Amino acid sequence: MVGIRQFNEDQTLDLAMELFWRQGFGATSMPQLSEATGVLRGSLYNAYGDKQALFLEVFARYQARFLASARQALEEPNLERALKDFFAYTIASMTQGNPSRGCLTTKTAIDETANSEPIRQALRDLLDGLEALLMERFAMDQASECLALEPTAAARLVITLTRGIVVIERLYQDAERLKEIANSLVEVLLHPQNNFTNTANQS
Repeated sequence: MVGIRQFNEDQTLDLAMELFWRQGFGATSMPQLSEATGVLRGSLYNAYGDKQALFLEVFARYQARFLASARQALEEPNLERALKDFFAYTIASMTQGNPSRGCLTTKTAIDETANSEPIRQALRDLLDGLEALLMERFAMDQASECLALEPTAAARLVITLTRGIVVIERLYQDAERLKEIANSLVEVLLHPQNNFTNTANQS
């Protein structure tokens, strides 16, 4: 019937996500998406319009899952443990697969073929959502008193580091290295007095 999709949309979007995540937006074609999902190219066009529209559907799905998992990690009552759990989740996500799949957000952000405003806005929406989650967590249980920075600056620093470790992961393929970097940031954010004391003692 006209207007009714003759395929499993959940499965199709998940399979499309896997392909976009593995290859990147620019390197992925509609014929490849058709093959990966098992849905005829014409049906994909009829359902989503074009590759960008399909990607935006996929990315909305990715964003919802990423933010839900980030929120779950940050619910840990102890702030230090919560941040370490958050980084453990992000590192596990980007290092899955063989070869590892990296980060869909950052991979898309540096793709020159993915520079349309709708895509850039989708990427900003995810990062803004993550910033809001972090600021919400930093406002809990007097967490702001533990921070070396005010909550907004701390949230943006955490987000920036998650983008940076994606690049390190691409170059070194070493999850332990990423964990050490993340732990160092947590130490700097939450234990500035200890860090100052240690530096002074070494002088």
